[in-house]
Amino acid sequence: MSTMRDEIKQQPATIERTLKAEWRKVQRLKHHWEAHRPRLVVLAARGTSDNAAQFGRYLIEITTGIPVSLAAPSVFTLYGARLDLQDTLVVAISQSGESTDTNLVLERAKQAGALTIGITNEPDSTLAKLAADAFLVRAGKEKSVAATKTYTGQIFLFYLLAHALGAPIRLEDLQLLPEWAASALELEAEIRARAERYCFMQHAVCIGRGLNYSNSFEFALKLMETCYVIAERFSSADLLHGPIAMLDASFPAFVFAPPGVTWKSSREMLEKLQSLKAETLLITDRSNKEAQSLPGLEKNALVIPAKLGRKNAIPEEIFTPIPYIIPGQLFAASLAEVKGLDPDRPRTLSKVTQTM
Repeated sequence: MSTMRDEIKQQPATIERTLKAEWRKVQRLKHHWEAHRPRLVVLAARGTSDNAAQFGRYLIEITTGIPVSLAAPSVFTLYGARLDLQDTLVVAISQSGESTDTNLVLERAKQAGALTIGITNEPDSTLAKLAADAFLVRAGKEKSVAATKTYTGQIFLFYLLAHALGAPIRLEDLQLLPEWAASALELEAEIRARAERYCFMQHAVCIGRGLNYSNSFEFALKLMETCYVIAERFSSADLLHGPIAMLDASFPAFVFAPPGVTWKSSREMLEKLQSLKAETLLITDRSNKEAQSLPGLEKNALVIPAKLGRKNAIPEEIFTPIPYIIPGQLFAASLAEVKGLDPDRPRTLSKVTQTM
């Protein structure tokens, strides 16, 4: 078994540890922000952490109404721009905490008067020391170059951050996320068997929308870095604005299909893929019954054996992203093995990437 596969299986425990260790800090910040609410949130990250930031943007804007911007580090590192960041919360996200440009964004943000927070897996990192407050992913050392448990750990910390900013996210729902992540792991044998079919895949498209848009980026990244597959990523809406022209029967499509407000457009897009006879694989859960029984796709769905749609939540699919990415991670690890590749050591990559 690859280290990547082993670390994928550690995710339920990582989430549980993170919640227990960080909850008190979240409550302290929540009390502070009730009196000093930021006017803007800026998120700075690279790579997998940037994908987690994409999720954070959707989550915070949807649940708190606070505008969120994804920082362009080159604005700071190459162009030396000075931004007005008064009353702004700047959050830097990095697995290692040693991303040079991300740390520089944080340093410049402090100089500009911003409140700063770091999200990292390394408590002794430069990022953790630079930030006024550090949220720590309690994943333990991540040894595989392909990030898995730190990605879902970062996503989980965004739930905590959103809660601190006033989002109606309940502790009792967060406490269920380790169980929901574990249910996704039950698909491992099915995914390993399905990966055989894609042994010679050279290109693919990963599709998600809204809160699962970030997962389309992360799934595509895992296919690129561990399997050397050229993987494009789109929202179901953007795909229809031109890129769908490249799809045909030999161009596989992987689709995140949660219940809730994004399902209508996803269903319409899936019907279009069916008309093109595109090879399609869905990732969904038991709460989206329609996705499991779409004509022609009944046998092409990876169904997480849990009901993840929360009728008492806004939006309904708010807690699907962590369980939904786990089948994608398992698929990438399995496909790499089928191809005879080592997912832990992708060519030309290292665990810590420093750019300016």
